[in-house]
Amino acid sequence: MAVQTVETSPATGATAATGTPAVDFGPASGLSCRECGTRFELGPIFACAECFGPLEVAYDLPLGDPEALRKKIESGPANIWRYAPLLPVPADVADKPNLNPGWTKLVKADNLAREIGVEPGKLFVKDDSGNPTHSFKDRVVAQALEAARAFGFTTLSCSSTGNLAGAVGAAAARAGFRSCVFIPHDLEQGKVVMAAVYGGELVGIEGNYDDVNRFCSELIGDPLGEGWGFVNVNLRPYYGEGSKTLAYEICEQLGWVLPDQLVIPIASGSQLTKIDKGLKELIALGLVEDKPYKIFGAQAEGCSPVSAAFKAGQDVVRPQKPNTIAKSLAIGNPADGPYVLDIARRTGGAVEDVDDQQVVDAIKLLARTEGIFAETAGGVTVGVTRKLVEAGLIDPALTTVVLNTGDGLKTLDAVAETSQASATIKPSLEAFRSAGLAG
Repeated sequence: MAVQTVETSPATGATAATGTPAVDFGPASGLSCRECGTRFELGPIFACAECFGPLEVAYDLPLGDPEALRKKIESGPANIWRYAPLLPVPADVADKPNLNPGWTKLVKADNLAREIGVEPGKLFVKDDSGNPTHSFKDRVVAQALEAARAFGFTTLSCSSTGNLAGAVGAAAARAGFRSCVFIPHDLEQGKVVMAAVYGGELVGIEGNYDDVNRFCSELIGDPLGEGWGFVNVNLRPYYGEGSKTLAYEICEQLGWVLPDQLVIPIASGSQLTKIDKGLKELIALGLVEDKPYKIFGAQAEGCSPVSAAFKAGQDVVRPQKPNTIAKSLAIGNPADGPYVLDIARRTGGAVEDVDDQQVVDAIKLLARTEGIFAETAGGVTVGVTRKLVEAGLIDPALTTVVLNTGDGLKTLDAVAETSQASATIKPSLEAFRSAGLAG
């Protein structure tokens, strides 16, 4: 199919045909349909005009001397922009106003390993709660923001289960954009406050996340949405690339080595698919030695359409109505669900789920053993990891990386009832001794 470059008006974000590229996206060479392979010029589009499949960024990667590229990365800033040569961003991205997320801790979790039956030295937690708004969403928003800037959008927006709303609000404030974000009306109060505090518009929609997402898709096609960059809709191809930086960081922090096993939470499924993409890119570039790795997806039982499809041996993911405390993962019709199934099966992994009580138990287990207070999504990944080890699906002798994607302060309600003061006493040694807490 013949395609034209898409250029956007700086004032409105409206598209117009032109014969030459309008913006610099570094190594990105175009958009490619994941289903039929049709190529398009870079632009604010997210669905294939031929088959309606999802679009993702295609690259002319810097093939050549792996050691020179490795040194260039290692000399870069301690954030995701160290990987700018592998991302759809201009070379001067680090000089622009943004939140500079990434380069979060990879914690060697020996205490947790002993509790769940993994060999010491083999279990790691990638703790993304250290990002500017305390979730991995800062990574994907940073990528989408650069696309919005390049296409001339004036308003940054999203549909969100909470973390993304806060990340968009903060990134927009830092970059001087207007923001207007949409959330389900019944989110955890901590996430509502964090999304609203940055001064943008926050709109609650009566319904669940899938209802919010449908509304945003309608708004994009309406004149009301002119000039709006929806990070996870019309900017979704660029947004998704931010998750690749998790793969890059994990491998670099392991000494440029692929992990043997990864446990990744599933909401839309985009994070898992892009981590797999990032691992394959590192192999293609010669930055890591090619070897087998397994990817495991983690869901909450109250919203587990991908897990259900995997266990039933199906390729079709049947939507579910979410009912779980893990609201950041409560997407009943995950867009990337079928691709998650493909990756889990191709790598020899699996998709598993845990119930709400197991989520709470895992949050407290991670906090007690490693001093990491995870939000409910982290409870899901730790709980699923434990379940997979017990089932013999995760090899305890191999290097395993578990993702914690957010801060437990955002989901206090999940553990508030069972995390209270051990005792209340008078200010005296006798009272302390009587309480039986002296050890």
